[in-house]
Amino acid sequence: MAASPSSLHPSPAKISAHLRRSTSRPAAISIGRRFFELPASSPLSSDRLPIRPIRSRARISASASPVMEDLGEKADSRVSTVVEVDLGNRSYPIYIGSGLLDEPDLLQRHVHGKRVLVVTNTTIAPLYLEKVTKALTHENPGISVESVILPDGEKYKNMETLMKVFDKAIESRFDRRSTFVALGGGVIGDMCGFAAAAFLRGVNFIQIPTTLMAQVDSSVGGKTGINHPLGKNLLGAFYQPQSVLIDTNTLNTLPDRELASGIGEVVKYGLIRDAAFFEWQEKNMQALLARDPSALAYAIKRSCENKAEVVSLDEKEGGLRATLNLGHTFGHAIETGIGYGQWLHGEAVAAGMVMAVDMSYRLGWIDDTIVKRVGDILQQAKLPTSPPETMTVEKFKNIMAVDKKVADGLLRLILLKGPLGGCVFTGDYDRKALDETLHAFCKT
Repeated sequence: MAASPSSLHPSPAKISAHLRRSTSRPAAISIGRRFFELPASSPLSSDRLPIRPIRSRARISASASPVMEDLGEKADSRVSTVVEVDLGNRSYPIYIGSGLLDEPDLLQRHVHGKRVLVVTNTTIAPLYLEKVTKALTHENPGISVESVILPDGEKYKNMETLMKVFDKAIESRFDRRSTFVALGGGVIGDMCGFAAAAFLRGVNFIQIPTTLMAQVDSSVGGKTGINHPLGKNLLGAFYQPQSVLIDTNTLNTLPDRELASGIGEVVKYGLIRDAAFFEWQEKNMQALLARDPSALAYAIKRSCENKAEVVSLDEKEGGLRATLNLGHTFGHAIETGIGYGQWLHGEAVAAGMVMAVDMSYRLGWIDDTIVKRVGDILQQAKLPTSPPETMTVEKFKNIMAVDKKVADGLLRLILLKGPLGGCVFTGDYDRKALDETLHAFCKT
C-alpha cells in the first residue's frame, strides 16, 4: 500500500482552514533542499540567479490547505486539498479531490457571465460532457452551455483545429463575459486556453484536466498553445485560468499508457527540486501504477504544489520556471521528429530526461548513482529510456535549433547538478558533452 500522508485526510476542525498568504516574507527559490532569497530587483535571469542563503525556511508563493475558507462548512464537500497559485490579483485555486464533478458550486463560482463554452474531444465527451454540463447548470437556469467536440490526439493540436473553437464561439455570439471550460487532457487544455486568450482578446476560462499528465502539469501555470510542423508549442500565450478542478475519479477511465505518461512528469518534479518526493516515488511506484487512490492523490497534490511555487515566482519563464522543462528539449525533438502523436508527451519526456541526465553526468555535474536511479524508476514506470531508432543526431540538432529556449542562437538546457533535487538552466556547458550524448543514443 502507498503512503497516505495525513494532509489528504483533514479533520473536520481543519476543513475550512485557509493558509493565508504573507506579503512580508522574501520570495525564495529552492535548490535541492536549501532555500535562497531572491533580491527584490532580481530578473530571474536564466544562467546565474543572484542568490543568497536566508536563515528562515519560510516560503511564499503557493499555499496548500485542506479546503479554502470560501468553501464554507459544507460537510459533504469532496475536496481533499486546495493548492493556491499565488499571482496577486490573478491568483487561483487548484481543487483536488474525488468526485468533484458532482460539486456544482466548485465550477459555478468561477464562471463569468451567463454563457459557457465547453471545449472537449471525442474521447472525453461521451464520458464527462453531460456531467460537466449538469454541474454548470445545476439550480442555475440562467447559465447557457454550448460545447465543441474536437478530434482526439496531439496531431490535431494545430491552427486548423483551433479555428473550430473560434468558429463555435463566434457563430454562437459569445461575448467578453463568456467562460471557456477545458475538459480533457493536455492537448485540450492548451488549445482551449489559447482560444480563451485570443478570443475577443481574452475571456475567462476554467481547466478540468482528465489525464494524469494534465493534472500534474499542463493545466497549471497558464501555458497555452498549439504546435507548428517545425516545432512543438511554438505558437501560444501565457494565460492563467480562473481555477483548476481535478477530479481524481477521471483517472479511472484513463488507459494504462496514458497513466504512465503522466508519471513521467511526476518523476521530473522529484529530480529538479524535491528529492524527498523522488524517494517517495521510488517506494510507491507500484502503488501509482496500480492506481492506489491515496498514492495518486498525493502525487497530484505534491506535483501541483511544486509547480505552483515555481509559477508564482516566475510566471513567464524568465529563468526559474524553465527548470520545469527537464528533458523537454530532447523530448519535444522526439515528438516533432517522429510525428506528433506517435509517442505520448510523457514518453518522449522520459527518454529526454534520460538523455539530459546522461549529459549532466558527462559534464561531471552528478554522480552515477543518480543516473542509475533515474533509469530504474522510469523502467519501473514502464516508460522509454531512449529515443526511437529513427531519431538521428542531425534530426535532433535541427529540431532543437528552433526550440523556445534558444536565445541569441544559443541552445539553453535544463541539466541536473549537485545532489538529487538540484538543477540548472544554462547555455554555459561544454558542447562536446551534448554531442557525446546524442551519439550515445542515436545510431547515426
